[in-house]
Amino acid sequence: MPSARPRLLVTRRLPESVEAQMRAEFDTEINAGPPLDRARLAEALKGCDALACTVGDPLDAEMLAAAGERLKLLANFGVGVDHIDLAAARARGILVSNTPDVITDDTADVALALILGTLRGLSSGERMLRAGGWGGWGPTRQMGRSLTGKTLGIVGMGRIGLAVAVRARACGMRIHYHNRTRVAAETERALAADYREDLDALLAEADVVSLNCPYSRETHHLIDARRLGLMRRDGFLINTARGAIVDQEALIAALEQGTIAGAGLDVYPNEPHVDPRLIARDDVMLLPHLGSATVETRIAMGEKVLANLRAWARGEELPDRVA
Repeated sequence: MPSARPRLLVTRRLPESVEAQMRAEFDTEINAGPPLDRARLAEALKGCDALACTVGDPLDAEMLAAAGERLKLLANFGVGVDHIDLAAARARGILVSNTPDVITDDTADVALALILGTLRGLSSGERMLRAGGWGGWGPTRQMGRSLTGKTLGIVGMGRIGLAVAVRARACGMRIHYHNRTRVAAETERALAADYREDLDALLAEADVVSLNCPYSRETHHLIDARRLGLMRRDGFLINTARGAIVDQEALIAALEQGTIAGAGLDVYPNEPHVDPRLIARDDVMLLPHLGSATVETRIAMGEKVLANLRAWARGEELPDRVA
């Protein structure tokens, strides 16, 4: 069990109420500047008992090995933990927690915004207007696609995928989904959702494909050149999961060649870098990783981090342990 005032390092600024509580309960250091680079993060790890980290903090086996014996908890501010080498953490006796269940609705809202924005061309329309290029209303200007009657193919029917389906149904979309296992029959009936065991079949029939699966070795570049080639030429790809689920080079090629009609992205493989070729395209709507970015959700995430820190400090089981 750690000392009465464990040393806590927080790698990024968090909501003020969360930071205040961390300072009240722990010997807390908060990085108020730019994200820690690898060298600064490695040095900081040596002097803390617990680390409140984010998706922007790569904690691989080499980094954890250099941390020394003091570090005992990685309390991740976020659900995805693909930036943490979980096997290395287990081997060194370092616990890992995350913040599940609180980002579902906000992330699903952003997925719906990208679906609406890409099909209706809202992003390109706003850019045109701001640049002074709007010549007034016209019968054939800025024509997008209606959501009503379109088929949404959801890849990953967990909490977020289900929440996206509910929102899409309210917009008159048909729901097809691919998942490792089928959801409950009553859920399928409520959403009028059709299960597709074969991902390739789902991609071929969907007007819009929404990626809502977790990132792992199995889902790395899940959407590659071959699978992009299966999509409809008037189809759209939406990604609010993780950037590396999509082969970005293959996506750019598909857009350039007209293999698909457009994309809506909230995540990227090398954040915060966004490929200039994507930025230049009017058929792509880009957001800066806004999935969980509401005041309410970010506070709730911080409260989850605190709950795991408190349990660890008391020697209790972590409520959101992942390793």
